[in-house]
Amino acid sequence: MTSSIELRAGELHLTLAPQVGGSIARFYSQRGTQQQQWLRAADTLDPAKPWTMGSFPLVPYANRIRDGRSSFGPRALNLAANYPDSKHAIHGTAWQQPWQVVAQGTDHATLALDYTPGDWPYAFRAVQEFKLDAQTGLSLVLSVTNLDSVDMPVGVGHHPYLPHRPGTRLTTDVKAMWGGDAEVMPTNLQTPAFLETLRSGIALDTLDLDNNFIGWNRNARVDWPDTGTALVMTAEAPFDYFVLYCPKGGEAFCIEPVSNCTDWMNLAQQGQGDVGGQLLAPGATLRTTMVLQPVWPV
Repeated sequence: MTSSIELRAGELHLTLAPQVGGSIARFYSQRGTQQQQWLRAADTLDPAKPWTMGSFPLVPYANRIRDGRSSFGPRALNLAANYPDSKHAIHGTAWQQPWQVVAQGTDHATLALDYTPGDWPYAFRAVQEFKLDAQTGLSLVLSVTNLDSVDMPVGVGHHPYLPHRPGTRLTTDVKAMWGGDAEVMPTNLQTPAFLETLRSGIALDTLDLDNNFIGWNRNARVDWPDTGTALVMTAEAPFDYFVLYCPKGGEAFCIEPVSNCTDWMNLAQQGQGDVGGQLLAPGATLRTTMVLQPVWPV
């Protein structure tokens, strides 16, 4: 077990686990004896298993890099596999590093990670600023600063897990979906028929996906008909890409705001357009925001 930080604003509660990749362990509302979990609640805080958290940051790259290798940027990447049963590097390095608490109050906290070049061959600083508001929910500002002497390829995102109960619905708008192979690597852009349904709300029970989408409108709504509650996610650029992980029969699913497609560096070198990501100049900072706003029945 490791220590945690507890934040509160009205009925909203947020538990952070700095030592577990700067993750969110729990995000919930307490109304009398009724407790509404907006994200999947972590049972334990195990630094060796950050994927069991409610959400974790994706820094300095989001999603997978094929075989952990790419020659994109000034330094070649040769990253170790970092997730069970996968040969690809995934989700960056920050989710598997302890973060430092640099500020904390009743309803806010700031966590930071200073990364010295190792498996990832660039130095950077990542900062997460958490703020709870009883009316507007959770605001999470994520920033990455290039501390190195050369341009650094960078992509960012968040990996929230939400409860998947019978009848759960997702509403969002995307332009197209990357089809994937058995190893969840992108193969070709598609516009499956369910994208139209997704714009007006789709039952997650009908899906079995782990795919990346382009052309996201930076807004998603999840409805739980059994309680009449909902969670609205809004985001800022460069969160123009979206991942939906919705395994058939799973107890949780993920809606991930990200700044790049899976394997974006290699796709870019192959001449693919609209893959996101960027080269961040020395001393430059990439900064973006995600908001999670709970909605109760009227």
